[in-house]
Amino acid sequence: MNLVLTAASHFAAVAPTVAPEKAGQVTRQTYPNYKIIVLNDDFNTFQHVTECLIKYIPFMTSDRAWELTNQIHFEGQAVVWVGPQEQAELYHTQLSRAGLTMAPLEAA
Repeated sequence: MNLVLTAASHFAAVAPTVAPEKAGQVTRQTYPNYKIIVLNDDFNTFQHVTECLIKYIPFMTSDRAWELTNQIHFEGQAVVWVGPQEQAELYHTQLSRAGLTMAPLEAA
């Protein structure tokens, strides 16, 4: 018995050390962004759409709001903001309550 124990101890001492394969590493994933899309309709005026974008979308300039309003009119829709879900839900709700025609929120 002593011989087996000694051999096992010797084997353990000379066996190579193997590092675990990234089992303890944490992979960080970012939360997905969401797109706010305003759709064209037949009842909102250019002025109203532009004013709503300026009022509810942070850092929206009047020039950018006007460009997006034109895109909504001529192309049928425009992505007016992209960002985290909670903020997207708030801005989407505000624009919808202001009477704009909205596409459902979708992951970017």
